[in-house]
Amino acid sequence: MEKIRLQKFMAECGVASRRKCEEYILNGMVKVNNMLVTELGTKIDVDKDIVEFNNKIIKQSKEKHVYILLNKPIGYVTTAKDQFLRKTVLDLVKVNKRIVPVGRLDMYTSRSTYTNR
Repeated sequence: MEKIRLQKFMAECGVASRRKCEEYILNGMVKVNNMLVTELGTKIDVDKDIVEFNNKIIKQSKEKHVYILLNKPIGYVTTAKDQFLRKTVLDLVKVNKRIVPVGRLDMYTSRSTYTNR
């Protein structure tokens, strides 16, 4: 019995980012076991609970994750969608899978620098 936060489950199912899923929950667009949920932090049992978004049941994919390490060039932002229409790391990686960019590199950074102490 694995219990996780509803917004995390929704994000893992590919609905949207966790923050966007929080908005969906607050806006009354999510049901758990046919009951409307509008409270953040609600935990669900992924093996038992039935989650609906926009009246459609959502489920976790059984596919294994693929991890791609990318040294991003300057001029790209580490995000899936940019509000300012800048180039994103998804423009560099062409695969037929859902990609979730991870990292905090801004547009003018190409790699992290580590020092040995």
